[in-house]
Amino acid sequence: MKIPISVLVVIYKSNGEVLLIERADKANFWQSVTGSIDFLDEDLSAAAAREVLEETGIDVQSLPAASLQDMHHQIEYEIYPQWRHRYAPGVTKNAEHWFSLLVPNAVSVRLAPREHVAYQWLPHAEAANKCFSPSNGAAILKLFSARQSVTD
Repeated sequence: MKIPISVLVVIYKSNGEVLLIERADKANFWQSVTGSIDFLDEDLSAAAAREVLEETGIDVQSLPAASLQDMHHQIEYEIYPQWRHRYAPGVTKNAEHWFSLLVPNAVSVRLAPREHVAYQWLPHAEAANKCFSPSNGAAILKLFSARQSVTD
């Protein structure tokens, strides 16, 4: 059974492009990297790095130390009914913790074919609009709004 605590990782390049991946189990469901923790005391940053490696082949450990950032934002959302069977009976909500990952412009992506079938790099506003999950879009917009305020 999955633990209802997860991470969402917005992967982006310095030029403002954001990586979106299409779910294998639902056509046109585009998202950032997401995944549940594997055990209750798993470090959230470690879970984020693990999910990025599993879903995209990008090894966070090979990037500069500050590439993966905790956005210090958590939401609780209703688990889609079609995915509730993955959780213990009666579990309907998930706590999601947001992270960002800055990658080099020439990074290569290798999808896990059982989980995702396609990927694309999009300008951040377009990526936010394309996400099937409104909270995923909000995470992208929050990241770029925070980045904009730093550069102003």
